[in-house]
Amino acid sequence: MADAPATPQPEATQSKAGRNLPVAIAAGVVLGGLCIASLAWQKWLFIPLAVVALWIGITEIANGFATRGIRISTWPLLVAVPVIGWAAYVHGPQAFLAVIAALVLVILVWRLWGGTEDYVRDTTASVFVAGYIPLMLGFAILTLRADDGAWRIVAFIALTIGSDIGGYAAGVLFGKHPMAPTISPKKSWEGFAGSVIFQVAIGVGLFVTVLSGQWWEGVLAGVILTITATLGDFIESAVKRDLGITDMGSIIPGHGGLLDRLDSLIPNAFVSWAVFTAFLGS
Repeated sequence: MADAPATPQPEATQSKAGRNLPVAIAAGVVLGGLCIASLAWQKWLFIPLAVVALWIGITEIANGFATRGIRISTWPLLVAVPVIGWAAYVHGPQAFLAVIAALVLVILVWRLWGGTEDYVRDTTASVFVAGYIPLMLGFAILTLRADDGAWRIVAFIALTIGSDIGGYAAGVLFGKHPMAPTISPKKSWEGFAGSVIFQVAIGVGLFVTVLSGQWWEGVLAGVILTITATLGDFIESAVKRDLGITDMGSIIPGHGGLLDRLDSLIPNAFVSWAVFTAFLGS
């Protein structure tokens, strides 16, 4: 007697974007809640939280490069992260940039112990990671260092997550025209427009209330940070496609790796610092 056909098992509910949306939202809420709690209690507590997050991110990207046989100087990068956070918060931009320069030199020396084969490839990749993760941390901490630094960090995070939310909603509802199909095929121009609209609303609200700025500064901040958040997504997508991986990790259900969640925040750390400094002062 022939076996009965197997009953199809229901798949986990996923959005058109390919994520388990309820789990993804829950993960985002938890991460955002930790950031807000640290800033509300003592703003400097944001630094160890950011350090731990970037330690995980560095480990994830090192594992990703390892799939292609590229050896990242992981230990110098991990050690540098808290030093950069301390230097930026306590001593300011010159000290933080000096630590970055020292990190690059240490990377070049560290890899010598592995011999000359693939030396240029490995050190280039390590310096890329240094500029991609620890350097951006320094600018986030410089933002925190301002008198109203806690609110600036809230604005930096809101004006990055807002791009994801607005783009996701508009993309699912109206998305038809891909922005960069070979890099991130699910990003659409309609979604980008939704991001801009949502970000401008957030920017204006933040600038005229907690940041004590002008409404037009909020408009510009919303537009600029939408562009750089989108570019951050493209950058990480390009890295993952080049490495032949789908996600940087699997630590966050519904999102993949932690670095997959930070892709837009990384470039916006620098750009938000520059925007806030230009409009609000240091």
